[in-house]
Amino acid sequence: MERVRIDKWLWAARFFKTRSLATDAIDGGKVALNGERVKPAKEVKTGDRLEVRTPSGRFAIVVKAISDKRGNAGAAQLLFDETAASRDARARETEHKKRFADPADAIAARPTKRDRRDLDRFRDA
Repeated sequence: MERVRIDKWLWAARFFKTRSLATDAIDGGKVALNGERVKPAKEVKTGDRLEVRTPSGRFAIVVKAISDKRGNAGAAQLLFDETAASRDARARETEHKKRFADPADAIAARPTKRDRRDLDRFRDA
């Protein structure tokens, strides 16, 4: 096997949980092959450069192997190499999110009566 559809490859490489999610991402412009926007049926071959945006971050990768079957995570990691610049950018983005996290994100729901009393005590003190 020399070539495979890009949506199948992204699914097999575990960037997306389902092929339909991979197809939607490709149609939405979140995947670029060799710097160009593509359609889900475009074929990928070894040596191609992909730029993939997922909810977990942006990845710049080089295709090392071709597969149309989804295996375990270890097998999926053998399908591609992530560039050093991509790894560094994702690490910086993660650090930035941790450092500048919005305190409101920690609030899961409306304050309870106990929370309100604690707030009142804090304000009066």
